[in-house]
Amino acid sequence: MRLVLTGRNLDIPAPLRQQVSRRLAKLERVLNDSAVSAQVVLSIERHRHLTDITLHTRGDHVLHVVGTGTTWPLSVKDAVEKLGQRAQRVKEKWTTRKRRAPEARRGAPPPAPPPPAEPQAPDVPTALRTRYLTRSLSLDEAADRLVGGEEPFVLYRDRVTGRVTLVFRRKDGQVGFFEPQA
Repeated sequence: MRLVLTGRNLDIPAPLRQQVSRRLAKLERVLNDSAVSAQVVLSIERHRHLTDITLHTRGDHVLHVVGTGTTWPLSVKDAVEKLGQRAQRVKEKWTTRKRRAPEARRGAPPPAPPPPAEPQAPDVPTALRTRYLTRSLSLDEAADRLVGGEEPFVLYRDRVTGRVTLVFRRKDGQVGFFEPQA
């Protein structure tokens, strides 16, 4: 995530800059790497410290909050907590959104139900679609997650190459991985 930090009528010290980036990194984990950029404006009005945060996420979503406090840590904490609540709401919308065909959205009549299919032989396997959340990890972290967890495999996006890789436990007990060719 790209971070633009601006101070209005003040110079931003390095510890404050680190605190803002550290708090926003926690928020980035909540959004599963879908935060594109953040603009933070720090300003002082009399005795109030104002933190104005604008977060751009995937799908042209823009989250904007203003936090106030008597000190910088309180102001930044207030703003990030508000932003966290809004980000959680957006994330829930992403996960619960129903995806329908374009005809159904326009109000067209639903298609006729297909004729009843003949029963399949019991020994014919059926393919099931499964969605799996991929995270940005290194190979070592994925292997540790596989060894320590109950999962039969770990699908992840490699931090260095950016490719999707699959780590699995082999029949002989060793850890193997599939990596796509370039």
